[in-house]
Amino acid sequence: MRWLLYNVLFAIGFGLALPRYLLRMRKRGGYRPGFAQRFGRYAPETQRKLNERTRYWTHAVSVGEVQVALRFMAEMRRADPAAAFVLTVNTPTAWRIAERALPVADVLLWFPLDFPFVTRRVLRQFGALRALILTEKELWPNLIRACASRNVPVFLINARMSERSAAGYRKLRGFFAPVLRRLDLVLAQSEADRRRLIGIGADPDRVAVAGSAKYDAANEPPPDFGPARALLARAGHAADTILFLGGSTWPGEETALCDIYRAVRDRHPRLRLVLVPRHAERRAEGARAVAETGLRPVLRSRLDTDVPLAASESATHDDVLIVDSTGELDALYACADIVFVGKSLGRQRGGQNVIEPARFGKPIVTGPHMENFEEIMAEFRAADAIAVAADADRLRDRIENWLADESARLAQGQRARAVVEARRGAMRQSVARIMERLRSPGPATPT
Repeated sequence: MRWLLYNVLFAIGFGLALPRYLLRMRKRGGYRPGFAQRFGRYAPETQRKLNERTRYWTHAVSVGEVQVALRFMAEMRRADPAAAFVLTVNTPTAWRIAERALPVADVLLWFPLDFPFVTRRVLRQFGALRALILTEKELWPNLIRACASRNVPVFLINARMSERSAAGYRKLRGFFAPVLRRLDLVLAQSEADRRRLIGIGADPDRVAVAGSAKYDAANEPPPDFGPARALLARAGHAADTILFLGGSTWPGEETALCDIYRAVRDRHPRLRLVLVPRHAERRAEGARAVAETGLRPVLRSRLDTDVPLAASESATHDDVLIVDSTGELDALYACADIVFVGKSLGRQRGGQNVIEPARFGKPIVTGPHMENFEEIMAEFRAADAIAVAADADRLRDRIENWLADESARLAQGQRARAVVEARRGAMRQSVARIMERLRSPGPATPT
């Protein structure tokens, strides 16, 4: 009865969300080609490839999770050189990142809908699966139950559970506690995450703390800075520019950063502002927000075809570069002098990953709403390695202080780098625990 109710509610929720999903598919692009995969419909060539060898299935929702998944897969190949993978994702941006990184032998697919008939169809077509590895808090009851019924081990890596999310899961404990008990192993980011996961029904004997894998995802080779520097030059940025970068910004934050830039730029003539919206398709909205503050938006997508601003007399202190592309943020973080990390100051809350700029030793400031990174923020704050501004006025004060004191901002960045370097190793530990579990699996818990 429990699962009948879940499936009815899921169907209703899917029906209500479908118009919004179709609108997003039209607006963002990238979803349409793989829409049939959401229902477990694959091309014959894909089906053949899925069945040609035993694979691990790894699922990552979006950009941050896919970076963790790719790092996990690399570690798994060290432990099991014959390992092959299916990687599923939920967003076009994650797809593009994964597509560039995956070896030819692996398979990239869209994550299927959590309907019983879909999950059964998918598992039939996947052939032999060594294990299902989910990231962070991807708990899909029908998929997990279907895997368990086929004796496919299920692991949750880099698991996190904020207090707000835990409160929601507790209300639905009747659905999710039995699902959590089906997991063979849960590797939590922190002791607080572990306690919350146990509090919503996970088996204490199957939940361990491994640390945040995002620190390991930041251990990749540094990006090629050349294209980013060339982009900044085309936008009219001189070699001695002080770059103030707003990374992964959301609605409202572009306006706040532009207002701050206007307030301080006259005292710091070498300062330039670059905005990287979280979603590239927000280019028109971001450009409108910049223009409404009296500044001039310059879209990165136009710099490849327009006359480079550095070679024209049109480049001015009023220009704000909007990077409406994907895959360039990491290199731009490396070029920045001051970094604001978004989804932390505006209407949207939860925050974005501060480890990415920290690995390059950058001084980082966020707004107060970093709920999705509570433990990571606690580690950075304990080391005095990050600044948190309660509002736009405090954010402006912080920026001005760093502009006035270069040694202070450099020291702040070095502390941030030290936090990242001290906490690497979670992924190696996670893979070791999973391999040990695969060698001696525990008994399944029925639901």
